[in-house]
Amino acid sequence: MAQALLRSPRTREEMPCVVSADIPNVPTIPPAELSALLDSLYEGATENPPWRSFLELLREQLDCSHATLILRPPAQNWSGVMINAGHVSTEGLASYNTHFFALDPFIGLPENQVVTAAELLGEQAWRENAFYREFVEPHGILHILGADLKVAGGIDCRLRLCRGADDVPFSPYDKAVCRQLLSHLRRAVKMHSTLGQLEVERQMYAGAVDRMLIGTIVLNERGDIIKINRHGQEILAEADGLKLVKGHLQAEYGQEHRELQRLIKQALQQHNGGRGSGGPSVVEAISLTRPSGNGKIGVLVRAAPEDEWSDSAERPAVVIFLRDPESRSQPSHEIVMRLFDLTPSEAVLATLLADGMTLDEASDEMGIRRNTVRAHLRSIFSKTGVTRQTTLVRVLLNSVVTLG
Repeated sequence: MAQALLRSPRTREEMPCVVSADIPNVPTIPPAELSALLDSLYEGATENPPWRSFLELLREQLDCSHATLILRPPAQNWSGVMINAGHVSTEGLASYNTHFFALDPFIGLPENQVVTAAELLGEQAWRENAFYREFVEPHGILHILGADLKVAGGIDCRLRLCRGADDVPFSPYDKAVCRQLLSHLRRAVKMHSTLGQLEVERQMYAGAVDRMLIGTIVLNERGDIIKINRHGQEILAEADGLKLVKGHLQAEYGQEHRELQRLIKQALQQHNGGRGSGGPSVVEAISLTRPSGNGKIGVLVRAAPEDEWSDSAERPAVVIFLRDPESRSQPSHEIVMRLFDLTPSEAVLATLLADGMTLDEASDEMGIRRNTVRAHLRSIFSKTGVTRQTTLVRVLLNSVVTLG
């Protein structure tokens, strides 16, 4: 539907008699076509890459060879972030990012204005400019229309539209269409930035939970699983005490299974019945016996925090945390060395002890004599300020070592 609406622009005589408020006698984009562009613009904030569909629609609507959105302009120490519609060669993009950006005179445009390169520099000066002659003209481009946007949060982005040397220059109508979109583009870029920051935080926290060897399973309001992290998948894949059956959790033994389902149902009821209450989430726990004889799986069930302003059935409702006591962390020896000023051999010994090994087992694992291991342990005690092996293990496990 949107593709049909956004066909090549009609002649000025065919345009509806809608007049721009800021430029008299210049028709604006018809409502249906504007609606399609705005739909694509706001949806583009969640696309990957963002706004590719919007730029393609805008390129078609204004009959351009290229449409580009620069989300981060290139600089001396970093490459730019650009989304393009229309054919852009890898070589051309790389040459702009590494060299020609410094020659580009079509930057620092007046705030909230849409201008052409010829208007900014003058027609003759633009054609004689080194950036045009060395970079733009070899790509078959002559006419460039653009706007620079400053978005809250220190974001500078640029919208650029291009036409070839044989195409007609950009008209007042083309400029009016872009001007209509600027405020919406600014809001969409701000929304994309906010979502991006939240996603970065989510990835950092999720990574920390993974490194702590904690499995997480998230259920929606119907009790369906909507997300399982990596360690949770590993625990379920073993099917030792807890497994997935037709998409639902099942404990190995009947009584434990019924208790687990009761805790999940209770958490769902609390989530669905406590909307807007702001009360604390009730946390329940259970241990699940494993047929293999390994240590029981620890399970913690709690209702997810309530979002007062969301009503999606797919939002998280219950979070289940899993801990396998048999799991062994693999902390970085380099981090252990830096945290406690240990030698490489001392760091290896410390991590083996933190994983539950005895001194004799660590000696065999490291292939060194018992007396050497004990000498390393005395040195570790001296550097960490502890005097007992159990205290050392607690210090290591309570440090940031596991997050490395």
